[in-house]
Amino acid sequence: MVCCPVVPDLKGSPVRSTRVRLLAAGILPLALLTACGDDSKDAKSSSKSSSASPASPLTVAPDKVAPISDVSVSTPKPNAPAVKVAKAPFQVNKTTTKVLKPGSGKKTTAKDIAYVSYVAVNGTTGKTIETTFGKPSAAFNLGDKKTFPGLTQALKGQQVGSEIVVAVPPAEGFGPQGNPQMKITAKDTMIFYLKVNDATELLSEVKGTQAKTDPGMPEVSVPAGPVKQAKITVAKGSKPPTTLKSQVLIKGTGPKVIAGQQLLSNYTGQVWGGAVFDAAAKQGQPVPFQIGAGQVIAGWDKTLVGQTVGSRVLIVVPPAEGYGKTGKKNQDGSWAIKPTDTMVFVVDILAAI
Repeated sequence: MVCCPVVPDLKGSPVRSTRVRLLAAGILPLALLTACGDDSKDAKSSSKSSSASPASPLTVAPDKVAPISDVSVSTPKPNAPAVKVAKAPFQVNKTTTKVLKPGSGKKTTAKDIAYVSYVAVNGTTGKTIETTFGKPSAAFNLGDKKTFPGLTQALKGQQVGSEIVVAVPPAEGFGPQGNPQMKITAKDTMIFYLKVNDATELLSEVKGTQAKTDPGMPEVSVPAGPVKQAKITVAKGSKPPTTLKSQVLIKGTGPKVIAGQQLLSNYTGQVWGGAVFDAAAKQGQPVPFQIGAGQVIAGWDKTLVGQTVGSRVLIVVPPAEGYGKTGKKNQDGSWAIKPTDTMVFVVDILAAI
């Protein structure tokens, strides 16, 4: 499986640990493409071993290349499509696509995130590896040219509502390392049946008319442009609320955020009556994190699930919904967040994957 990136635990960042299950935009949020290896010595040793002598992806002789017409799809039960190959092994040298049913919605572009349901099949064995039908849609960043490029290229230019079959050779899929945990080798062609459910443009910034903040909440202003730090103004001498508070300042028109998804966000965090302790702007790019799965502070899990992509959300987090009685320290031992600190966040939701 593809190893997830490591997000540093920066000076009070709401991400709880230094190694979090999250993705760069463009990786499927499912077992097939994302499960991170653990931090154990065995995992690291295995990784070094596999990277030291990778197998070369298979190049198939022309007379062994299977036609895409050898793949058939049936739906014996609702939300349970079955994908079959006429003869295994099914192999191709380049990504091949067949449109089974054209859609009538918008045509996807490289700027979009495509939300799809899919069945994945190992072409060598003909066996189904995974299906997402009957579950929340999986999401692909169609601008990502590195992660499973054959599949993202095949989805580009498809209309929402389309149903397609895609055969992806190893070189345009998992590459020479394959996916040992899923028993996919460097010689296995992957077959996908996909239904394009929706597509939305990956936002560079949140836009819209910002609502006036509620009485007792801090004032907020965010400069126009990608990944800008918010200015959070707390009334002098005001006392923070003792319970979790949130307010949608700009309501996005994108899909609702589902627990377990990976969010890309531009956020700013500040201590109530104090200074900014963290911001995506300091990293120069949106920050990815998993929501609704205990990987961030409770105040985020409770307020961001159910919001819509494109929204700006103001959150006031009391200690009990943040870092609790332990607070959070910097690497030098100084306090980033004291156990008594209430935190204020402005979170712009740019994508939910």
